[in-house]
Amino acid sequence: MATKTAKKTKAAITPLNDNVLIERIKAESATKGGIILPDSAKEKPREGMVISVGAGRLDDEGKRSPVQVKVKDRVIFSSYAGTEIKVDGHEYLIVREDEILAIVA
Repeated sequence: MATKTAKKTKAAITPLNDNVLIERIKAESATKGGIILPDSAKEKPREGMVISVGAGRLDDEGKRSPVQVKVKDRVIFSSYAGTEIKVDGHEYLIVREDEILAIVA
């Protein structure tokens, strides 16, 4: 199974095995009541868009288990999931598939 990529970056990032490359969705800059939040008060979003997925985890028999998420899925992940990286000015998160909690419909 080939790696799928939603958009091109100058430095291509290909996750391995059951890892997933996610771009965080921007946090709201104001509350529902209209209070504007400074950057230091904002929580990092736990929601993002899948940019690329690995080929899947190898089982004990050497077969690949396909990853359940696909490119362009909007997902929710745990607060301290993954590793943050920065490529060409864009921030990404590489997480294991099991750190993804849900797909947003």
